[in-house]
Amino acid sequence: MIPQRTRRILALPAIALILVLAACAGLPTSGPVKLGRSVSEAGEDPAVSFNPDKPSPGMTPQQVVEGFIAAGSGTRDTWAVAKLFLAEATAWNPRAGVTVYTPGQRTVTAVSDDEVNVAVRVEGSVEANGAYTERAGEVVSLNFRLAKEEGEWRITEAPDGIVLDRNRFTSVFRNYPLMFFDRDWRYLVPDERWFPVDSARVRIAEALTLGGPSAWLADSVRNEFTESTGLGAPSVPVRSQVAEVPLRSAARGVDRTTLGRMQLQLAESLAGTGVQGVDMLVDGQSLGAVPAEIRQTRVETRPLVTWGDGFGFLSGAELDPLTGLGGALTDIATEIGAVNAIEVDAERTHAAVRGASGGVGLVQSDGRWQVLDTRAGLVKPTMDDDLFTYSVPAGDPAGLRAYGPDGTVHDLASAWPGVTRVYALRVSRDGTRLAAVVRDGTQPAVWISGIIRDDDGVPVRLSEPKALGALPGAGVDMAWLDGSTLAVLAQSEGQPVVIEQPVGGPSRGTRAPEGATSLAGGNESGEVRLLDSEGRLFGQRGATWSVIANDVGVLATQRGMPG
Repeated sequence: MIPQRTRRILALPAIALILVLAACAGLPTSGPVKLGRSVSEAGEDPAVSFNPDKPSPGMTPQQVVEGFIAAGSGTRDTWAVAKLFLAEATAWNPRAGVTVYTPGQRTVTAVSDDEVNVAVRVEGSVEANGAYTERAGEVVSLNFRLAKEEGEWRITEAPDGIVLDRNRFTSVFRNYPLMFFDRDWRYLVPDERWFPVDSARVRIAEALTLGGPSAWLADSVRNEFTESTGLGAPSVPVRSQVAEVPLRSAARGVDRTTLGRMQLQLAESLAGTGVQGVDMLVDGQSLGAVPAEIRQTRVETRPLVTWGDGFGFLSGAELDPLTGLGGALTDIATEIGAVNAIEVDAERTHAAVRGASGGVGLVQSDGRWQVLDTRAGLVKPTMDDDLFTYSVPAGDPAGLRAYGPDGTVHDLASAWPGVTRVYALRVSRDGTRLAAVVRDGTQPAVWISGIIRDDDGVPVRLSEPKALGALPGAGVDMAWLDGSTLAVLAQSEGQPVVIEQPVGGPSRGTRAPEGATSLAGGNESGEVRLLDSEGRLFGQRGATWSVIANDVGVLATQRGMPG
């Protein structure tokens, strides 16, 4: 079961997003923040370097605590300035986590001569391993005890971790994807973490080589690093824009295939720190690894739609048809009704579909098709690279099933404990994760789980779900934008909104056109296509939307590109 504390975390009032969306025609200037910069822009030094004040003589206990909290932004030398506010014997671990609160929503109260309480309205928190959890609206109370040391008040008891408002947090910390592999070594799978910019290289290398994937993802991905081949020293120097990563001696005996995968994991995980390459070393000698080759998860930038009597990629006023699949869509409609949802695999040879009568089926480019699921009230289906089709009735979350390409049924009944409704679900393009828009009690929210498979690649269960964020109202549709970000179409007081929800980071919302019924993702943030109930297809330009086609029947989801 999802613990009650997690459910409270998800209780984001609808009005919070409404206030964000009320900002005229531009992007919101308050509320949830946009994620970090692109890889090409990111560097090793923070955009804003904070040099917090040291203690000054005669400070009151309240001033000492306020100074200590402010010094949480000074990460250099392991928070050396913050430690000056502590009594000599005080134990405090600044790396235990981060409490991120809304700017201006902090209250500091002197409880007694030697006790101070700090209350903050939290937006999110970061665990010791860098994993981010959204906690919008929750109020956290922190207690500090003090005593005089050489005539000056100093802190004798302090909660581990640091406390930062959202603005300073996004200046001092940035999000970095730790890269792991899917079970078949075909794709890299990102596991988002937040680390201080000035120590990011070391923290990333430690987390990747010694820590491994997050618990909810661990059984769905592979990691070529082991404890014996992990980081050998807490230092990752850069020479000529190449990060030199010292590994333990066992790495010298690893085969070339494994070394290549290790090299790729490190290079892609550290790319966001501004380095141009990685060299793995043992005792100062390069291992000379050649990065492994993988498939990409990018999709065609042209929208994939049904238009008139055809199905294909839309370019202006012309349709580039997918002839085989188009014919099969027409044929299966005789059994399940006019097709109203389509997801196409990366090779464009198969598609999971839903018809107007509610049935779910699988069609093939050679014209063959089969009906898989005829239960009532099915949500839009989704599929993975092994051609398993995932289907569930909206009102029966325990009825989640994965249908094999031969029609074999695999029940995934314990997927979402406590959930009363499912609005949408979507498998990540790398096939390792299943995201869902669900209702947990009375609150719609976005959850994600790892897909756990047996030795033959058959889905057998989902991992314990991770709550990504709450929604202001009922979910409508969902799509992946890249390996780390989801786009969710939802309702907020009758107004459609698109929410970009990272898999481990703060979300942001944008008002959507009236009547929006479905969406599809591109290759990065801001690349969303929307279809409304009148067949108008919209493209995104920042916070605005423009019509790019009319009379569109279905906006399909792409899982990748042939390769």
